[in-house]
Amino acid sequence: MPKRVLEGFDALVLKLARRLDSSRRYKKVKEQVRSLLNDPDNPYRKVVDFTIIFFIVSSVAILIYEVKEPIPKWLEFYDLYIVSFVFLVEYLLRLWVSSDMASEIIREYDEAAFVGRKFHVRKALLRGLKKKLAYMVTPAAIVDLMAIFPAYRPLRVLRIFILFRFLKILRYTRSINQFVDVLANKRFELLTLLFLLLFVVLTGAIAIYVLEETHNENIRNLFDAVYWSLVTISTVGYGDISPVTHGGRVIAMIIIIFGIAMISFATSVIVSAFSEKLNELKEERVVEEVNKSDEFLIICGYGQMTKMFFRQAEASEYNYIILDKDPQRVQEAIHDGYNAIVDDASRHATLTRFNLKGSKVTLLCMSHDDVENIYITLNAKSIDPRIRVIARASSPAIVKKYERAGVDHILLPNEMASTMMEVAILKPIMYKAVYAIFTGKSLALLDEVKIYEHSSLKGQKIGDVDFHSFKLVLVGVQKKESGEFIFNPPDDVTLERGDVLLVMGHRASIEYFREISCLDARECKA
Repeated sequence: MPKRVLEGFDALVLKLARRLDSSRRYKKVKEQVRSLLNDPDNPYRKVVDFTIIFFIVSSVAILIYEVKEPIPKWLEFYDLYIVSFVFLVEYLLRLWVSSDMASEIIREYDEAAFVGRKFHVRKALLRGLKKKLAYMVTPAAIVDLMAIFPAYRPLRVLRIFILFRFLKILRYTRSINQFVDVLANKRFELLTLLFLLLFVVLTGAIAIYVLEETHNENIRNLFDAVYWSLVTISTVGYGDISPVTHGGRVIAMIIIIFGIAMISFATSVIVSAFSEKLNELKEERVVEEVNKSDEFLIICGYGQMTKMFFRQAEASEYNYIILDKDPQRVQEAIHDGYNAIVDDASRHATLTRFNLKGSKVTLLCMSHDDVENIYITLNAKSIDPRIRVIARASSPAIVKKYERAGVDHILLPNEMASTMMEVAILKPIMYKAVYAIFTGKSLALLDEVKIYEHSSLKGQKIGDVDFHSFKLVLVGVQKKESGEFIFNPPDDVTLERGDVLLVMGHRASIEYFREISCLDARECKA
């Protein structure tokens, strides 16, 4: 069915909507504004938060100051125009990014064209306005709107709306937001307690009003009775209203007992909620610290191999985090002084908490369960194939499955242990030498030296490099292009970018050789 030709207001609105929807610059600016106002991970969010908090605090300070002292003209100008203008702009920006009017108009036009009915631009505008209105009636938006009203100074009563500016701190202060979230998570328990409180207060108020209205001159109406009941159940007890009859005193004792019980219940609910939230906050802080690093390890499972890894002196140089599903093992890791959180690395949402694409990440799968290690590997590689995965395998029979999952390096601790045991029995001298080299208990160390783009070794042949002058022994070369490891390579092998030399010697010799061969210090540290 051919599309209807639009004219007049409908055509103008549709043309404007299409222009906005197709404009990359418009969408980019809107997304940047939305991120700046709502995304806590935005790098400029803190600047916005501190700026708004400064305007809020200064405005409230001016309100307090002018109660007894006249304020200077420039300070009044600042409060009436600058602060109010900033809050107005902020409110309009939040209203702008709350929904997209252009997409509503285009959707309405496409639906009308598809079914062959008349395009109603007013229907699309009304639907878009409803979404804007839905945002405007949210508590946060109402506070933002009320915070603008003090700009009209002739009405002195509007100055009290400056207090709404103080409420805006709830949006910009993270700790207060977390406190509100804790209470929101326990809203069922707290609402139950509130209804019980209202029931007891009203029951006690009616009882004391009936029993003491003719005997107590301080209880003249039902409001006085409600006031007394609320003050009594809260255990405040101002003493301005006291029961004078025996029945009234009995009611007071019952209300006091209920008050103590409800305060204890409310305290236990809030404390348990904060205890749960505190663990979450600690874990979030650990994740944030790790994400600040350009390179870090994610260690899945706190078992014997993880403990052996941290016994090495160089392990402390890595930025890392330990993930384990078992809370007891996590508590053991924390007790041992390591950064650990309770989480399941096989879940997609778990690994997305980390800055996997912006950092160089190595994933260590140290679980005893091969299926779990393979699931973790598949999860990590689906997020970013560049993640280097080192996994523990229980036997050589399952190595092929690990390779198909994308594991970069496979560890076989059982096979390695049996091999080392055989060497220790048959060739004890060689065992001592190998053990000393790998544990760093001898002068001779094995280490890797990578050939970078700006390395002096790039393009040279093995025979042209004087390893003897550095007091080093060249064990082999790992070629980047072919992936082949050449043991004791011949002199005519040319070194290229990405190749890795395996050398043995003193630590100081290896570090000096690495420093001399790399012409770009930043590249060497990468």
